[in-house]
Amino acid sequence: MTIVVRTLAERIFDVIRERIVEGQLPVSEPVRQDALAAELGVSKIPLREALAKLEHEGLLTSQANRGWFVRPMSQDQAEEIYLLRLAIEPAAAAYACLKADDADRAAACEAFERLDAATKENLKDVAVRNRQYHVSLVRPGGRLLTTQLVERLEVLAERYVIAHLQPAGRGDRAHLEHRDLLDAWLAGDSSRVKDLLTAHISSTLDDLRAHFTASQPS
Repeated sequence: MTIVVRTLAERIFDVIRERIVEGQLPVSEPVRQDALAAELGVSKIPLREALAKLEHEGLLTSQANRGWFVRPMSQDQAEEIYLLRLAIEPAAAAYACLKADDADRAAACEAFERLDAATKENLKDVAVRNRQYHVSLVRPGGRLLTTQLVERLEVLAERYVIAHLQPAGRGDRAHLEHRDLLDAWLAGDSSRVKDLLTAHISSTLDDLRAHFTASQPS
């Protein structure tokens, strides 16, 4: 049995990350450290550790003498995130499906079921469950650096996942794409896994491009 011990800063990181993904922290105002520390019942030391980690992950940016700010979503960042995912993730998942054992396949199925349940019952968890599902398809490859890169890109993608799923019908399409991908992965069909995941990430990027184009002032 593996015992995972998480530091206070890591738990604070998760809380703030969730608020950023859900749009609860304003982009134009500095993070209110005093209020946040009081609300969470923590000192500023672990809070600042969490904020520094969020900056490292690309979700916050710091300004001298002003503190930390939520990094605005942008088409440029979406392009970078999803093009990097295309360069790494399809090949990694294709490789992993050939290395997966029964425990890995069970974990991937469980991650899919949790994502599916969140889509139907708890939309605020969708971004996290989506990340966990995608990482479950890569981790069995045993390539630590690749898995870490994919997971970091998935963290950065979470806000964009929420934006992508907002239009009606997108959730149903994503469900079908995830289901087909899982079936191919479980069958060890590496070529189909690579093709399906490439198409899935590409179509999401196309949707995000359209989203940013539509949101630009005329």
